[in-house]
Amino acid sequence: MKTWDVIVIGGGIIGLSLAIALRKRGATVLVVERGEPGREASHAAGGMLVDCLIETPAALQPLTTASARMYPEFVHEIEIESGLTADLRDQGTIVIPRPEHIDDLVLASADLVPAPLAEFEPALAPANRPAFFLKERSVDPRGMTAAALKAAKHRGIDFSSGDPVAAVDLSDRCASGVTTTKTAFHAPKVVNCAGAWSGQIAPHAFPTRPVKGQMLCLASPSRTLLQHVIRTPDVYLIPRSDGRILVGATVEEAGFDKRTDPATIQRFHRAALALVPELRNARILEDWAGLRPGTPDALPILGATSTPGYYVATGHFRDGILLAPITAQVMADVVSGTAPGYDLNPFSPARFPS
Repeated sequence: MKTWDVIVIGGGIIGLSLAIALRKRGATVLVVERGEPGREASHAAGGMLVDCLIETPAALQPLTTASARMYPEFVHEIEIESGLTADLRDQGTIVIPRPEHIDDLVLASADLVPAPLAEFEPALAPANRPAFFLKERSVDPRGMTAAALKAAKHRGIDFSSGDPVAAVDLSDRCASGVTTTKTAFHAPKVVNCAGAWSGQIAPHAFPTRPVKGQMLCLASPSRTLLQHVIRTPDVYLIPRSDGRILVGATVEEAGFDKRTDPATIQRFHRAALALVPELRNARILEDWAGLRPGTPDALPILGATSTPGYYVATGHFRDGILLAPITAQVMADVVSGTAPGYDLNPFSPARFPS
C-alpha cells in the first residue's frame, strides 16, 4: 500500500506552496483536492499584495511584511520551474481614500506619497479629493496557481482531484492519513489547507466560514490604459499585463453560494467607467464569485492541532495570495519539527474551543 510522508488537504495556492516547500525538504507529498487544484479562492482572487498597517491586524503584520518581501524570489522560482508567468507587477497602487481616512492612511504607511492623477494615470477621471501612491505589487493569482501546480508536479508531488476529504484518520490517537468520499490515503502527517471547507473535516471543527467576493473582468481597449492598481472606497481596478482589468470586490456573508448578482456586477461596471471613462470601449470578459476562508478574529489558523501529526494552515481570508510564501515557510518548519522564525501563537488552532 502506497504511503506518503505528508498529505496536504487542499490544492489552492496555500496548499500548493506548502507542498513544494515540504518537497524541497525531502518529504514525499500527496495533495488531495476536492475539485480541481487552484479553482476555488485562489482562482477568484484579485492578487493585490496589500501590506498596509491600516488594513492589516497588528498580529499579522510581521507575516504580511515578510511574505511581501519574499514574493519576487517566490514567483521567479515557480516561473522558472514551470515555464509559465504569474504576471508579478510592481508599478504600485494609487489610493483615493475618503477624506476622513486620509490622516489615518498617511500615518499608517511611510511609503505613501501624493499622486497627481494627471501625471500618474492620465486615463483616470479627475478626482475631487487627494490621491496617493503606494509602493505595492500585484500578481495574477490564476497564472501563479497554474505555475505552482506545474512546478509541484515537476518536483514529483502527487495529486488526487475531484474527491473531497471527509475525515483525517487516526491510529493510536495520531494522524495516519485521510478518508475521502471514494478511498483512503495514508501518511503520518496531514495538513489541512482546505480554505473555506477546512471546518468540515473531522475530527476538528475549525471555525472557518466562506466569505463571498464578486468580481468583474474587462478587456481594456489598450494594454497601457492603466499602469497602477487603483483603490477607492467603492471599487478597485487591477490591471494585468495582457490588457485585462479586474474590477471588484464584495465582502458578503452568503454561505457557500458562488452565484453572481447582476445588479452588483452592473454597479462595478458603472464604477469602473466613472473612474476610467475610456473603459466604455472595453468588453466584459467574465464575472465570478469566490469564497474566501474567514475566521471569527480575522486571523489565519496556523500550526499543530491537539492531534499529533495533524496540522492546519487555513483562514487567510483576503490575504491568502499575499501570505502564500511565508505560510509555506513557517508551516514547513512546523511540520518538519523546526522552530519557525516567527511567533505563531496568535494563530494557534488552540485559541478556538474544540
